[in-house]
Amino acid sequence: MKKLSFLKPIFNFIAIGLLITTLSRIFLFFIFKDRVLETPNFWYIFPIGLRMDLILLCYLSFLPALLITFLPNKALKFTNNFLVIYSFLFLFLILFVELASPDFVKQYDTRPNKIFLDYLIYPKEVVGMLLKSYLTSIIVTFIILAVVIYLAFKKGKKYFYTTSTEYKFKLMVFPLVAFLLFFGARSSLTSKRPINASNAVFSTDQLTNTLGLNSFYTVAYAAYSIKNEGNTKMYGKMDEAEAVARVKKYMIAGPNDFTDAEIPFLHVQQPDSVKKKPYNLVIFLQESLGAEYVGILGGKPLTPEFDKLSKEGLLFTNLYCTGTRSVRGIEAVVTGFLPSPSESVVKLGNSQQGFFTLAEALKQKGYDTSFIYGGMANFDNMASFFNGNGFEDIVDQEDFDSDGNKYAFKGTWGYSDEDLVTKANNYFKAKGNKPFFSLMFSTSNHEPFEYPAGRIKPYDAKPATVNNAMKYADFSIGKFFEMAKKEAYFKNTIFIVIADHNTRTYGKNLVPINKFHIPALIMGPGVQKGAVYSKLASQIDIPPTLLSYLGQSFETPMVGRNLNKLDPKTQGRSIMQFNDINAFRVENQVVIMQPNLKPLQFEIKNDTTLIPVKLNEELAKDALAHVITAGNLYKENKYKLRKK
Repeated sequence: MKKLSFLKPIFNFIAIGLLITTLSRIFLFFIFKDRVLETPNFWYIFPIGLRMDLILLCYLSFLPALLITFLPNKALKFTNNFLVIYSFLFLFLILFVELASPDFVKQYDTRPNKIFLDYLIYPKEVVGMLLKSYLTSIIVTFIILAVVIYLAFKKGKKYFYTTSTEYKFKLMVFPLVAFLLFFGARSSLTSKRPINASNAVFSTDQLTNTLGLNSFYTVAYAAYSIKNEGNTKMYGKMDEAEAVARVKKYMIAGPNDFTDAEIPFLHVQQPDSVKKKPYNLVIFLQESLGAEYVGILGGKPLTPEFDKLSKEGLLFTNLYCTGTRSVRGIEAVVTGFLPSPSESVVKLGNSQQGFFTLAEALKQKGYDTSFIYGGMANFDNMASFFNGNGFEDIVDQEDFDSDGNKYAFKGTWGYSDEDLVTKANNYFKAKGNKPFFSLMFSTSNHEPFEYPAGRIKPYDAKPATVNNAMKYADFSIGKFFEMAKKEAYFKNTIFIVIADHNTRTYGKNLVPINKFHIPALIMGPGVQKGAVYSKLASQIDIPPTLLSYLGQSFETPMVGRNLNKLDPKTQGRSIMQFNDINAFRVENQVVIMQPNLKPLQFEIKNDTTLIPVKLNEELAKDALAHVITAGNLYKENKYKLRKK
């Protein structure tokens, strides 16, 4: 055994790595114990976790094994220095993401993934949020990491130095070492494919499933998967023509309404009634305003202003967002594009120009178009996407800073909603008789939940809570309409107040459908006051519905439905993307597709209980068709208007 001491760095690396990931998994288990214990065979997370951890650590051990074996003894100093740096670097990263995991899981109901990487791109906003909301966690993390760095200097030689060993002996042992590492990394000798995250799936609770993974793997896989943006093959394959035909079944447009064979869904949408003077359109997109916080929808009594306004327009009571991020909500509300496992088109490279948006459609009709935001418009690549796709004017934090006006409050994410609505109202007044379209996007309802004092009667004793931020966001909605009603533009404008997504999307089901329920309210000329739309609908149905009010015909590639024209007998449907899981819902039936696994079907009871039922193969094909179509439209640049 003494002769094998040259392999000590590899043994120690794997052992310490397993110690970190196993202790972290145990810690996460106890944090989320009440949830995990509801899952049958919940203890699977530990053997699955051991398997997934070994896969990761064996992969990372290949390079050290090669150097230890094949570099001559005279290069021992270089080898040892490399082993210390390499081993502590990866152990440090493994530890770092595990330390970050508890707070991330609490927020996103899954282990760190691409969202974790996205936030690293915007250090100013994210650091500000972390310091105000997670200061204790940050302090503990830095103390632990500082101890690790200290140990790296003090104990590196002891644990990760190899020894001088006869070269022939190392070459003799290497085939066995290579086989063991290969077996550990593949975790199988018979499977044609390497083990991946789908092998950790054993229950219908996606959080419990992810506890069987480790966070370094999930982050690394997210980074690796960026190259596959637009890839929908993870759910299955389908001929493009069949996919298009299946998606068209769910549209209102008939076979003779489509206008361009090269742009498969391009069609002319007629208005409900023709107007000589077109109406303006204002979308007030609300950050994280889930239905559970809206009183009129049966949620907490946090939205008295929205509830009052609901009597003045069309309220949607059964509307579901397409995702869990703001860029996904923007994608749905502004472009009507189908959700997919890929990143939102707001951030993808091939959609930065020539991609359909409401702004582009309205700009072609002579509208002024704008985006008004209290934060920095470069966040989540919004400014680039909007600039390239029809938004002529982008008003953001820098404009607030430089306009010389005194505003109520500037927080981590920018100016408050109150300031946003004041700025927007002044902007709209200045438009005169020129028709305009504008997207307003709120910021206040975002952790660390900052807002000016004295505006609301707090719901919670502690000021910085999601409930209080919701109340303040609602206060700002009320203030906006109070100001707008006094202005000339109000009588000629269609308004919608709609959420981008919910605050935290979590639950024991593969897709927590109840957390996708959002409010929407359309107000303006021609909108029936006090009306309620209670049929199941998707966020992608909102843009075509809004166009129907404006008094003009529009050519559009959107596959969503104009809900004003939908036959009452037609079944409602919604589409939800939850991390890499897709849910296609028709009435109370939902098909859930997971990467590299067969689809599952459930009957929905009260949005919270999913009862497994036999898979309807046709419904499953329809679900797959929508995802395949999203990928094809993006990759082939077929979601656009014809050039004028």
